Amino acid sequence: MSNNSTVGDAAIAVVRRNTEEVQGKGDWKVFDELWSDDFVDHTPQRGVTADKAGVKMLYQGLRAAFPDFYPEIHWQAAAGDLVTTYKTYHGTHEGTFLGIPGTGRKVSFYTVDAMRVVDGKITDHWGVATLLDLVEQLGFELPASTL
Repeated sequence: MSNNSTVGDAAIAVVRRNTEEVQGKGDWKVFDELWSDDFVDHTPQRGVTADKAGVKMLYQGLRAAFPDFYPEIHWQAAAGDLVTTYKTYHGTHEGTFLGIPGTGRKVSFYTVDAMRVVDGKITDHWGVATLLDLVEQLGFELPASTL
């Protein structure tokens, strides 16, 4: 096994642990262990700072709005220390999210993200999510396109 593969496998393990234990179970001790204090989110969500504290706030907000929130990893790939993950998030909307009070609806949305892992810690993130699909599942529809 090449060194690059070993680095990639170790990075995938860190990102998978974050997805399963932090996002899926709300284990904040593991969050503090896995995230670098110098972390930078290159695609932060609106109203959230682009640092470690901002990500923790986002994760805690998701778990408050969707108490049964859980991720389903479809695949992961690594290029050295950069891990790309394609996953679906699932949950029941019980609390306020994106300014929308709890609806009791079961929802899911997809995301693709890339996380850099250095010395066992997540240092950078880039990602996109289908939040429009989520908002529509919560009962809000955009007007028909005029294109």
